[in-house]
Amino acid sequence: MAVPKKKTSKSRRDMRRSHHALTNVVSVECPNCGEVKLPHHVCGSCGHYDGREVVVAQVEA
Repeated sequence: MAVPKKKTSKSRRDMRRSHHALTNVVSVECPNCGEVKLPHHVCGSCGHYDGREVVVAQVEA
């Protein structure tokens, strides 16, 4: 079984984890209905993408 010969220092451990930080989720406003959506995705509330309706929106009754 492989076992490390020396203890990993806090500095080396933290440098390895420097890319593990979480990033904020980017969101944009739908130009058709004004709902918040992810960029380059179809709007979940109205079904529009790039100025045209690509998915028929479900009507809640």
